[in-house]
Amino acid sequence: MRFATFIAAAVTAVVSTSAGSAEPEPIIVLKAAHLFDGESGRLTNGGVIVVQGEKILSVGNAQSAPANARVIDLGDATLLPGFIDAHVHLTSELQDDYYRGFHSEIYRFPVEQSFYAAMYAKRTLDAGFTTVRNVGASDFVDIGLRNAIRDGIATGPRILAAAHSVGSTGGHCDQGPFPPNTIAPLGPMDGVCNGADECREAVRYQMKWGADVIKICASGGVLSEADPVDVPQLTPEELNAIISEAHAWKKKVAAHSHGDVAARMAVEAGIDSIEHATFLTDETLKLMKSKGTYLVPTRLAVYWVNEKAPGFPPAIAEKSRAAWSGHEKMMKSALAIGVPLAFGTDSGVSSHGLNGKEFALLVQLGMSPSAALMTSYQGAAKLLGLESEVGSLKAGKFADIVAVKGNVLEDIASTEKPVFVMRSGKIAVGD
Repeated sequence: MRFATFIAAAVTAVVSTSAGSAEPEPIIVLKAAHLFDGESGRLTNGGVIVVQGEKILSVGNAQSAPANARVIDLGDATLLPGFIDAHVHLTSELQDDYYRGFHSEIYRFPVEQSFYAAMYAKRTLDAGFTTVRNVGASDFVDIGLRNAIRDGIATGPRILAAAHSVGSTGGHCDQGPFPPNTIAPLGPMDGVCNGADECREAVRYQMKWGADVIKICASGGVLSEADPVDVPQLTPEELNAIISEAHAWKKKVAAHSHGDVAARMAVEAGIDSIEHATFLTDETLKLMKSKGTYLVPTRLAVYWVNEKAPGFPPAIAEKSRAAWSGHEKMMKSALAIGVPLAFGTDSGVSSHGLNGKEFALLVQLGMSPSAALMTSYQGAAKLLGLESEVGSLKAGKFADIVAVKGNVLEDIASTEKPVFVMRSGKIAVGD
């Protein structure tokens, strides 16, 4: 069927079923020189996407459009599905002055922090990221942000929220070693737990207040001062309690883990994804491949922290430099082994809105531009369980659409500055 005939039939159907009711939603036709559909991994020339309301009506390469449609011709550009980032922290942002940034957020009221979160969310959407997984926030600010965006109160990407990260006392998911008579220690409601029963309780609390996913800290972290980066911080019993409880509620579990032993324990317990994975061995990476466990590499965070290391406290600076070296070695092994990859940046460590730089960093490790893009589409969309709704340009899916200048496969850095962004049929950039 010719493109124009198909569109005319679609418009007629909409009008006829809407007779006597509200006017049909307007049609928008997007045109560009190239199209990357996010499903085949290939680039085609002469892309045309027809959108009505929040969904895609059709995708093709014909140049005609219905007379009543609004046509947006983007010229020498590539149309792509909206980018998906499986690891962000929209409610905070690391500052160059580590201590000043850390303490400025400590002394903000949650409602005040929510205004910062809304600002970061808009930056993220403007950067072309239409869906994100927010893996950890205090005071349930990410739950509130998700709901405000969903209800049209704030502007930002579609969010899967984790609420508080879950981990042990003194670990990466706990707060700093503050004097307990000055700042009250955290407990299961805040995600800090010890023993299987408390960890199960912590998971239930996050899900009670709306968590879409559970985030755990299986090992130490780079940006926390008190803990070694590679030491396991949850026992097998605690891991089993967390993962089994989340899975019973049909929620996936993401594990922050730089350390190899911690990651292997989490994989053996049935974790859905390992975040960072800095010091993982080939043995653990092969185990992940055999179990279908996703690796979310967050290369941007490792790059950013290494760049900022001179301004960090000595213990953090030392861990930052070690992570940069170890992460490159791990990633080259992961690519050779064929571990499933899902795009994630850990934005909030880096400044929000720079998420697209992750694509170029993946290409620098040896991935093709197409393969790097597919980590955001077939990788992240599947990990998040949203592949039927987002992640490709296909009729019936949400109209989450990005355009970048030129041929994206010839200039992967173009993903860092999209010229057009649409989420669920609403134009955010390039109207």
